[in-house]
Amino acid sequence: MNKLDLHGIRHTDVDRLVENFVLLKEKPIRIITGNSDKMIELVKDVLNRHDIQYESFRPGQITILN
Repeated sequence: MNKLDLHGIRHTDVDRLVENFVLLKEKPIRIITGNSDKMIELVKDVLNRHDIQYESFRPGQITILN
């Protein structure tokens, strides 16, 4: 499974990184957000903008199955 770990990434860079990752990588993929509410919100904004369905099976991670 492809993973994108956002630890240490600036909030201003999250939109571009997540968008490229979810649009270019083969599913399933996992985005590791950590426990930052702001980081989780930024990631979910990108996913919702592209109508991508996701699950949060574990705290601090978002999984996209298809």
